[in-house]
Order: sequence, then C-alpha cells, then structure tokens
Amino acid sequence: MATRASQAANLVNAFRASQLGRRLLVTILALAVFRLGAHVALPGVDTTVIQSLFNSSATIFALLNLFSGGATATLSLFAMSIIPYINASIIMQLMTVVIPKVEEWSKEGEEGYRQITKYTRWGTLVLGLLQAGGVSYYLSHYTYQGRPAFVHPGLGSILLTTLLLTAGTVLLMWIGEQITDKGVGNGISLLVFFGIISRLPYTAQQVGSYLAAGVTPVAAIVGFLAAAIVIVGAVVYVNEGYRRIAIQYPKRVVGRRMYQGGTTHLPIRVNQAGVIPVIFAISLLLLPYTVAQFVKPAWQTWLQQNFSFVSWPYIVLEFFLVIVFTFFYTQVVFKPDDIADNLKKAGGFIPGIRPGRPTAEFLARVSGRLTWAGALFLAVISVLPSFVVMVMQIPVLYFGGTSLLILVGVALDTLKQMQSHLLMRNYQGFMRS
Repeated sequence: MATRASQAANLVNAFRASQLGRRLLVTILALAVFRLGAHVALPGVDTTVIQSLFNSSATIFALLNLFSGGATATLSLFAMSIIPYINASIIMQLMTVVIPKVEEWSKEGEEGYRQITKYTRWGTLVLGLLQAGGVSYYLSHYTYQGRPAFVHPGLGSILLTTLLLTAGTVLLMWIGEQITDKGVGNGISLLVFFGIISRLPYTAQQVGSYLAAGVTPVAAIVGFLAAAIVIVGAVVYVNEGYRRIAIQYPKRVVGRRMYQGGTTHLPIRVNQAGVIPVIFAISLLLLPYTVAQFVKPAWQTWLQQNFSFVSWPYIVLEFFLVIVFTFFYTQVVFKPDDIADNLKKAGGFIPGIRPGRPTAEFLARVSGRLTWAGALFLAVISVLPSFVVMVMQIPVLYFGGTSLLILVGVALDTLKQMQSHLLMRNYQGFMRS
C-alpha cells in the first residue's frame, strides 16, 4: 500500500515539475490534434466505397490503417499517417553507407544532424506526393457495387486528394518534431503508438461480436490473450537486454590537467534493429497483394488461396525475411570500425584486446552473436500471432507482433525520458531499476 502511495506521489510530482509539466501538456495537445485530424474526412469521397478496400487485411492499406489509427479507412486528412517520414528516415540511414557525404554529416554532430533532418523532410515531401498520387489515381478508377470512390471522378479530384493527403503527412511530421523538441518522448514513435492504441476499442467490439455469434470460442480468445501477455513480457526482457563490454581508460595528461583513468562499459543491445526489420518484411510480403489489387492479374485468386496471412508459406517466408533484414539493418546502425577508432583516439581499450583492428573484429563478433539472438526473437514474435490465429481459428487479427513490438518499445522509451526529467528535478521517479 505504501509503495502504491509513493508511486502516486511521484506521478503528482511529475506534473508539478514545471518543465516536465509543460512538456506533458505539449505532448497531450499535439496528440489530441493528431486524433482530431484522423476524423476530418476529405471532401468529395464516398467513405462507404473506401471502407470496402479493407475487407481483406492483407493489403498495404491495412498497414496504413493500423499506423494511422483508422484514418485510412475513412480517407481522412491523416490517412497516410507518418509512413512517408519513416521511409525517408530509413532511406537517409541507408545513405550513410552508400554516400560518403551523408556519412560525414552523421559524424559532424549537431550541424550534420540538421543537414540530415533537412533532407529527411524533403524526402518526406517527395515520398508523400508519390504515395498520395498513387492512392488518388487508384481510387479514381476504383468502384464498389457500381459506386465510384470519388463523388466527382476526374483530374480535379485526383489533384485535390493528392494535395490534402500530402499536406496531412507534412503536418504530422511537424507535430512529431514538436513533440520531440518540446514534449516527452520521440514524437514520430508516439504518433504511431497512439494510432495503434486507438484501434483497441474497435478490436474489442469485433471480438465481442465474434463471441456473441459463436464464431470464436471463449477458450480461443483467452488463449490468445495469454499468448499476448507472454509476448509483451518477452519483448520487455529482450528490449532491455544488452551485453556490457568493459572499456579501460588509463591516466592521461592533457595540457596542465590530469584525467584519472577508470573502467566503464560499452553496452551492445540484443535487439539493435528495433522493429524496422519486421516493418520491412511485412511491407515486402504485402507488395504482391497490393499489386494484385491494382492490376487484377490472373494469379490473384491463387495468391489469396495459397499465401494468406495464416498460411504456412507466408509464415515461413516472413520468418526468413525478418532474420535477413535484422542482420542487414544491424550492419547499418552498428559500425565496429568507427567505435574502435573512437576508442583508440580517446585512449580506451578492451582488456585483453589490442586497440584498432582487433577491437573492431571483437566487437563485430560479439554483435554478430547478439544479432542472431535478436533476429530469432524478432522472427518468432512476428510470426507467433499468425500461428496462434491459425491454430485457434480466430477470424480476424490486426493486433500482431509488429504492434506489440512498437507499443512496448515506445512505452519503455517514453517512461525512461519521464524518469530522467524527474531525476533532474531531484525526485525519486516512478520506474524502479
């Protein structure tokens, strides 16, 4: 009882702390604008026809609808969510390996970060225009039961929809950056987080209708909830897991000042790639469905019958792709050569390992072993919901492993930021280590 009272008092302190209180208020207001925009429907669109696109959950529209909190199903202002910004950010990260100039920016501190941010914004605008144009063009030719998606089909409707969808994405990018700069947590991640959370009432209503109709037994729902709890616990455990590499610094004299030596640690996370490999794999697997929906090929029926969300070929291929993309993305974000060079310049070394190339090889070897564990974990988490649905015969599931990975990861990062603000204000905090 005392512990609960202490935690409640710490939460009150969080709101009383002036800086954190303002940041929380900015975050809440920004997220309220996000949810408001998700209900602002675009003009000249038949929402009944748009919602028919979501009769199948295996399309790129279903993925957009998940991240946008249902905004895509009604083609609202934020229908494309923040996906173009995420794609632009990933492309810029990949460019650090391909383009030397971008790699230099990544090492130049604040000035380099501003350059990368500028080009990420431009990339978001370009990708948003392309994606919005593609969606608008497709909708201009889409009909459902003889009714067109646009009330007044034509070039004007295509251009207006493209402009509004792109403007919505750019506005979301600005809102996310404001949360990051003036609020609590990573703004882009929080937008995706609350987009997924906002779909929970719809999912609960859907599950209730299945139970009432007798389509799904109660035991199947209980089993799935138990599996979800186990997955959440596993995600927390692995996301917080890391290997600590001991780093030794000798005594140094710089000018007239002497710096004491000591031992510190270099943490290498088990899951360094985060949720990006899962998003890559799902996007690639949904590509054939999306193409089939656009061009209506002869193999569309075969694809739906033999490569569904709960089929063995889909599960096996997703498992394999997640492992491949985890290794690929880890190579992009973790650079042993740079870490070894920085340690050598600072005079640090790993006990028992010579500085320079041997240190880089040791770090690469450790990272490779950890990546195997992280890749297998991500692969199992990503396919486990599909396997559970297939075994328990639950008709529809949008809340998969990707959603759980995002929710748990964003929640942990946001709580850590709030904890750091409380500690700076000399409060105990509400997360116990």
